[in-house]
Amino acid sequence: MALGALRPSPLVEQATQQLREEIMKGAWPVGTRLPGENALAKALGVGRSTVREALRALAGAGLVQARQGSGVFVIATEPAEDWPARLRRAAITDVYEVRMLVEVQAARLAAERRTGEDVAAMEAALEARARAAAGDDAAFVDADIALHAAVVAAAGNPVLTDLFAEFAPALRGRLIDVVELLELREHDRNPGHGSHAALVTAIRDGDADAASGILQAELDQTLAHLHTDRS
Repeated sequence: MALGALRPSPLVEQATQQLREEIMKGAWPVGTRLPGENALAKALGVGRSTVREALRALAGAGLVQARQGSGVFVIATEPAEDWPARLRRAAITDVYEVRMLVEVQAARLAAERRTGEDVAAMEAALEARARAAAGDDAAFVDADIALHAAVVAAAGNPVLTDLFAEFAPALRGRLIDVVELLELREHDRNPGHGSHAALVTAIRDGDADAASGILQAELDQTLAHLHTDRS
């Protein structure tokens, strides 16, 4: 192991990078206990607080794990892939299946919990989707995602809202490609308007079964298109 003293700049980032590189090179195999904070601080030429922060960053990357009373151990030699990166790499059908699980339940909750403000937001998003139909495919997909986001928000669960927000960027580009490839708007510039309007109405009226059923059918249809495109 040849750790060099660091230059004065963002020391935590430098310490994290050097330790990460050593772990990835196999200097400390999986299962190995890292040297103590004092030893690492001396080797890197930094304070113990800097080493401590670097170890926290490595733990966040899934490379090391602190075990109380025993030290810090290497648990992987490759950093864990973050969630947004995993979504970007995933097959669109896989992302869509998980999206369905999230959104169908969100629609049911929205019908039970919606407020007047939620209904107004969904109605405004529905109108914006209709207006976007006159534009290009990217604008239409953006407006469609915004309507679905409004439905999820009406569920009143911030975890669901954040989860959908993570899905949206992974969906957007590939949905634009699917709309173009399958020519979904060739004969109808505003596909799915009737079902989306019915969804908003069901949520407004507090009909949870209808809301979840409408959205299930809508997403099932899109997923079928995606599977057809892949076959």
